[in-house]
Amino acid sequence: MIIVYTTFPDWDSAEKAVKTLLEERLIACANLREHKAFYWWQGKIEEDKEVGAILKTKDELWDELRRRLKELHPYTVPAIIKIKVEDVNEEYLKWLVEETK
Repeated sequence: MIIVYTTFPDWDSAEKAVKTLLEERLIACANLREHKAFYWWQGKIEEDKEVGAILKTKDELWDELRRRLKELHPYTVPAIIKIKVEDVNEEYLKWLVEETK
């Protein structure tokens, strides 16, 4: 199991991407949360609201998920970060595997 973290500029783009990834069975579930973001962009510090997405899936879907996220993502330079899960309860992992392709 892996967790993939990314951010979106608004709820609409986040929900659209997440629903597509769910329909394509590339993720088993996602959590969305609005937060304030500070970052460097084109030589200056920006401050904005973003929607963070925590996507849960199988490690073997990483390459396809990353490719698909790049296609769906509205950002020019999206953060698409893979986080390896070292331990997870068996029931949740079984469910995750059954719900993804």
